[in-house]
Amino acid sequence: MSILGLKSGSLSLRISTTGGVILGFWNDGEGGHVPLLRDASDNADALSSSCYPLVPFGNRVKNNRFEFEGREFCFSPNMEWDPHYLHGEGWQSEWSVNEHADDHVIMSFAHRGGNTPYAYHASQRFSLRDNELELALSVENDGDGPLPFGLGWHPYFPMTPQTTLLAPARKFWTEVEGWLPGEATGIPVDLDFSEPSPLPHRWVNNGFEDWSGEAVISWPERGTQLCLTADPLFRHAFVFVSETTFDPQFKRDYFCFEPMSHLANGHNLPDLGGLRVLQPGQQLSGSIRLRPRDL
Repeated sequence: MSILGLKSGSLSLRISTTGGVILGFWNDGEGGHVPLLRDASDNADALSSSCYPLVPFGNRVKNNRFEFEGREFCFSPNMEWDPHYLHGEGWQSEWSVNEHADDHVIMSFAHRGGNTPYAYHASQRFSLRDNELELALSVENDGDGPLPFGLGWHPYFPMTPQTTLLAPARKFWTEVEGWLPGEATGIPVDLDFSEPSPLPHRWVNNGFEDWSGEAVISWPERGTQLCLTADPLFRHAFVFVSETTFDPQFKRDYFCFEPMSHLANGHNLPDLGGLRVLQPGQQLSGSIRLRPRDL
């Protein structure tokens, strides 16, 4: 494991090669040393980190199986507490550092075998420049045949009593047993983030379809906003708010807003839910940007 630090202007970032995760992202301005992602310790795993990558796709596949081009493919669970194969391997793998400068890091890893039929090579680039953090993620199909791929990130944002989220979307996916998506419906009133709105005081674990690609998180107590913009590839998002019955340690001090290139369980949707079919040797890549500003 290696811990890497980046610094550019008022922004600083800490990264771990274990899981390819972010351990902290801060802005030093008039409001002091403001965390823009949840702080994490140097030995944090992905689930207690600030942000981790989703590759070769995110979320779950119903019944750990899907059919593609006349063949059936299966997964095995990769977590003790979840019956599903979850979020791919990036968040559970050791990444290699390919390049490290004061303001950027490039790291990568390769995967074949194990819990998944996927064989692939993934790369991440973390860049601090022009007062923003850019995260770039790519995956290349190293397998023997075509498969549907996707990308995403799982960031944990600080949640204060006055935190609001702005993230317009067109549709909402219900949740059913097994933390799986149910059906597409209208967006519930307390989860309508077409205007800046607080996160509800209840369990939230839902996908949002046709997200605008722009989100704003505001922390009025800290005089700070964070503007998130995504490449057009990331048309969907997931929102997660925990509760103490799931996590007894939850203190309502974070929430997740996860940009994704596809819908959860896209493998079993007629149009693959935004997953992209990659032939052997083909790549999929995209970026998001996080820019703080004063309120």
